[in-house]
Amino acid sequence: MKRAGCLVLSFLAVASAVTAAVLVLPSDGGNDAPPARAGASATAAPSGLDAPDKKELAQKLVASAENSTLDWRGQYGYVEDIGDGQGYTAGIIGFCTGTHDLLTLVERYTEGRPDNGLARYLPALRAVDGTDSHEGLDPGFRAAWKAEAKVAAFREAQDEERDRVYFDPAVRLAERDGLGALGQFIYYDAMVMHGPGAGPDSFHGLRERAMKEADTPSEGGAEKAYLDIFLDERRSLMKSQKAHRDTSRVDTAQRQFLYDGNLSLETPLTWRMYGETYHVG
Repeated sequence: MKRAGCLVLSFLAVASAVTAAVLVLPSDGGNDAPPARAGASATAAPSGLDAPDKKELAQKLVASAENSTLDWRGQYGYVEDIGDGQGYTAGIIGFCTGTHDLLTLVERYTEGRPDNGLARYLPALRAVDGTDSHEGLDPGFRAAWKAEAKVAAFREAQDEERDRVYFDPAVRLAERDGLGALGQFIYYDAMVMHGPGAGPDSFHGLRERAMKEADTPSEGGAEKAYLDIFLDERRSLMKSQKAHRDTSRVDTAQRQFLYDGNLSLETPLTWRMYGETYHVG
């Protein structure tokens, strides 16, 4: 029997940042298109997280967790090894040299711009994929990434890969589950951190466990109850992983919005991340 969600009344203060481990998005089975909104036409403007203002807010929320800033556009040139076993983490969504998505980004970018400054690192990126190794990347890779991030086409490539691998699949699946903008963001942030893979420690494993405990709104369940259980499952997973034990993004951001009843993720919005307060008016 699926249990009902139980909304607790306190939040946990926490203190260190992490970034995402990512995999390749598996098929969820069936048609990936979300169900049509009641009364909506094929040309209706987006009303969930894919609405321009909500998408902008989503990037700020992720940046507050990933880079301790709201300036997500300032992160295109970000690159460092944060010691999480995923090699170099880089760019606006934390593409990693050890988790295939950074390699895919550079390969796709190079198809259209073969003379770009990162192309010469493709053999090394293929060799270290799946590891935390820097072999063949040091000492020049970080400088090359920062330099390429000044090129508009590379910034656009990062945007496109973020949407293709993380944002669009998360929003589509959340819409299919009957979730509003907050639930869509909760899915998106989980996909960013845990990767869109099918394993137990990836996004689809999280969703599968949550759906065993509670019905989604599309199945007739209560949205708050389902999201509360999804966050329970995510928090438990994060606590089991050394690199992800700081659960601020769940405890003092997403759970707070849920308990406030802000299922549409309306602004103004105030939240705390690693002890710092952020506000979007």
